[in-house]
Amino acid sequence: MQNLISLKSVFFFSINRWKDYCGDASADFKHFDSSGNFVERIPVKGDFIRIAIPGPGTKEADGYDWVEIVNISHRDTKSYESYLMMCRPSKAPNRLRGYIAHFYSRAATSNMMISKEIDFLSVGIYGRNERPNFNARFLDKIRNFFIAFGGMFGAGKIQWKILAEGLLDFK
Repeated sequence: MQNLISLKSVFFFSINRWKDYCGDASADFKHFDSSGNFVERIPVKGDFIRIAIPGPGTKEADGYDWVEIVNISHRDTKSYESYLMMCRPSKAPNRLRGYIAHFYSRAATSNMMISKEIDFLSVGIYGRNERPNFNARFLDKIRNFFIAFGGMFGAGKIQWKILAEGLLDFK
């Protein structure tokens, strides 16, 4: 069990493979560095995740939603170890100007954690301050309202539950 969190943290930080853990009906996640270049490495603060959700995407970011990784932390004690990654909606990293390219406002965060106690491994994904992003172009405002509304009333929870279970079950 001692190395299990290390093994699972590799899956946890393999953002480009998250769709593999979730299946075809889920969103697709891709990892980019702070300059907007696609990368295959452990994420760091300031990196971005591009999300292609099923359904219509934003006009602002060519059909994608974007989040910035604003915090990554690791905690390790004798009886507990965890990794936490906090993401916040952002504009596309390769755009100097523009709107937040996400259906939630900049105030929202997604907090993803994998943790191990002595004989227990868990994954949790917690959304906070999830409100529609109305600071957008007109058509994106309409899209953001409907996607955020669905997310706030369960659709987003289904996606995160599938990812959490996939991280725990993936071999």
